[in-house]
Amino acid sequence: MDISGSTRVFLILGDPVEQVRAPEVFNQQFRKHGVDAVLVPARVAPADLPAFVTQAFKARNIDGLCLTVPHKTLVMPLLDRCDALGRVTGAVNAARRNADGSIEGALFDGIGFTRSLAADGVAIAGARVLVIGAGGAGVAIAASLAQRGAARVALYDKAAGRSAAAVAALAAPCGPAIVEAGSADPAGYDIVVNATPLGLEAGDPIPVDVARVDAGAAVVDILMKNQPTPLLRACRARGVAAHAGFGMLAHQMPEYLEFFGYPEIAAALRADLSEVSALLAA
Repeated sequence: MDISGSTRVFLILGDPVEQVRAPEVFNQQFRKHGVDAVLVPARVAPADLPAFVTQAFKARNIDGLCLTVPHKTLVMPLLDRCDALGRVTGAVNAARRNADGSIEGALFDGIGFTRSLAADGVAIAGARVLVIGAGGAGVAIAASLAQRGAARVALYDKAAGRSAAAVAALAAPCGPAIVEAGSADPAGYDIVVNATPLGLEAGDPIPVDVARVDAGAAVVDILMKNQPTPLLRACRARGVAAHAGFGMLAHQMPEYLEFFGYPEIAAALRADLSEVSALLAA
C-alpha cells in the first residue's frame, strides 16, 4: 500500500493482537475502492489502554479504533456515548472520533454473528443455544440471538460470577430467553458457540465435550486464528455441522465501514460479500 502524509489511519487494539484478521479485509477494501486509508494492528496492554486511546485520538489523522480481546469492555469508560447493544452488553468493538471531538462506540459482534448463521442456513428462531464465554463477544452474541427469536440462550463462563452478571444485565432487553448455564455441557442444545480464546494457542483444551454435542446441532467457533480449530475438527470428525468465525467478521464489515464513514464501500459489501469471505477462508 502507498502510505502518504494524507493517509487516514485506523488502529485495531488487542493483547494479544497476532490473531486479528481485520487488517487484511479493511486494507483490501481500501485498496480496491481507491481510499487513502490503512488499518494497523497495535498490541496494547490493558493497563496502558486509557492513556493510549486518549493520546491516539489526539492525532488528527487517526479516525477510529477497532477493539479486540480484552479491550472491548475496558474501553467503555473512555467513550462519550455508544449504541444500544454496547450499552446493554458493556462492550464495543469499534470507536470513532466525531467532528465535535466526542468518542463514540458501537458493537457489531451480534449482528455479524446472526447474519453469518442465516447465510449458513442455521435457524435461530426457536433454537436452544449455549454460548461459552461471557466476554464482550459472547454477551453480544447471546443478546442478538435472544432478540432474533432463540427460545433459550444459556451463557457459561468459567470465571465465577461472570455469566450471572451478564444474564442480569441482559434480563431487561432480552427477557426470559437469557439464562445462566450451570456447565459447559453442550447436550440438549441446537447451537453451541465458542466465544472464548480457547484454541488460539497450541495445547488449549477443547471448550466443550464434543462427544456430548447433539448430532443435529451446529457448532460455531468465532476464533479467527488456527481455523479449523481443534473444536471444529473434532466436530467434523463426528459429522456434526461446524462453522468457523470468518462469516461473523465478514458480515460485520459493512457495519464497521458505515460507522467509520465509508457508506459506499459498506453498500458494495452488503450487495456482495464473496470477495471478503474468500479472503478470510483462504
